[in-house]
Amino acid sequence: MTIDSIKNGIVIDHIAAGKAMELYNILGLGELDCSVAILKNVTSGKLGKKDIIKVDQNLDLDWDVIGYVDPNITVNFIRDGAQVEKRQLKLPERITNVIRCRNPRCITSVEQELPQVFKLTDREKRVYRCLYCETQAGK
Repeated sequence: MTIDSIKNGIVIDHIAAGKAMELYNILGLGELDCSVAILKNVTSGKLGKKDIIKVDQNLDLDWDVIGYVDPNITVNFIRDGAQVEKRQLKLPERITNVIRCRNPRCITSVEQELPQVFKLTDREKRVYRCLYCETQAGK
């Protein structure tokens, strides 16, 4: 299978196999008016299998959202057909309005306008807890 290279845009690489659609939906890539290619289960020497997303446009991305979905992702910026920057991501310390608190007694369940804020409490196990009620986020 051949996917054309992009002239100006981004390549989101090293996505864990099967996570590309989750990232596509969270980032709202379906609303873009440009070419977006999703490659699933691509053979990788490092990961075995991986997903890749190519976007034929430069975007302002929410690095925290991408890092939350998979902290091993790399983002390559392409300009005039050549890679000009490569960014390694990591787990964010806080995420806002990406996931919702599942505690029905949490203030965010009553006060709908409050942001859904979660803080990283265990980096090894990737555990996030609600800032307001300390309920652990479910994946």
